[in-house]
Amino acid sequence: MELAWLEDFVALNETGNFSRAAELRHVTQPAFSRRIRALEDWVGTPLFERTPQGTRPTPAGEQFARGAPGLVRTITDLRRDAREIGGRETATLHFAATHSLSFTFFPGWLRRVEQAATIGPVRLVSDSMQACEELMLQGQSQFVLCHHHPIAPSRLESPAFASRDVGEDSLVPLVAPDADGQPRWRLDDAGGDLPLLAYSAESGLGRIVAANRFEQRAPTLRTVFSAQLAATLLGMARGGSGIAWLPASLAADDVERGSLVPAGGAGWAVPVGIRLFRPAARQSVAAERFWSHLPPV
Repeated sequence: MELAWLEDFVALNETGNFSRAAELRHVTQPAFSRRIRALEDWVGTPLFERTPQGTRPTPAGEQFARGAPGLVRTITDLRRDAREIGGRETATLHFAATHSLSFTFFPGWLRRVEQAATIGPVRLVSDSMQACEELMLQGQSQFVLCHHHPIAPSRLESPAFASRDVGEDSLVPLVAPDADGQPRWRLDDAGGDLPLLAYSAESGLGRIVAANRFEQRAPTLRTVFSAQLAATLLGMARGGSGIAWLPASLAADDVERGSLVPAGGAGWAVPVGIRLFRPAARQSVAAERFWSHLPPV
């Protein structure tokens, strides 16, 4: 049995879709399917069944899913800790952070933590929320930094993980101004289509925006463009392509220069937290020391 098979199982169980799981695992779908079959041969019973609605675990698969994610994390942590003790690897802290926070929040926040304690080398992976969750679920990251809203929970909100709020932000509907400095489109306007610059499914910010159901308050919102990165939507909004709900931390310079203006009042903004996730199980000495020295929000 190979560790990659367990990681494949976790990805397929999470997504319920062979194509999406194979994409997450960076392999072709035929190769991914062969590895799932190899795991099922090793276990000795089918773990998944295909249905018109997608792929779902069999009863045996449900039982296997209770232990597989934790086992993947445990094996990865054991290897990392053993390499550190054996001198093959320094006590590096492994972070995964969503793109917007990697650029705007992470550097200054890390400097504040370093004022309280020496933390040693840091490795940061910047990716979508979905990819960051996968890294944590597979034991390849000790910490995940992301935006958080209670009505759009992360896949990491389970007893297997602990979390702490480390900052605050907000998602603000922004749009390019017209010649008079007024918003080109207003969310409170009753008539005419409102072009929406939306987040793709991989984005954690997209989950938060979708959960707030703004289209019910502004039924003329129409998606004209979608992308994974907030920075991409910011550029499209700046160019006059539509309205985008952007992190205030990311758009602050554009708002100050007047190249973006609010498309609605304060009631259209979404306060969000900035949250740090970690496995609930005890981690390396370096990771536990870092966690214990986190500054208050």
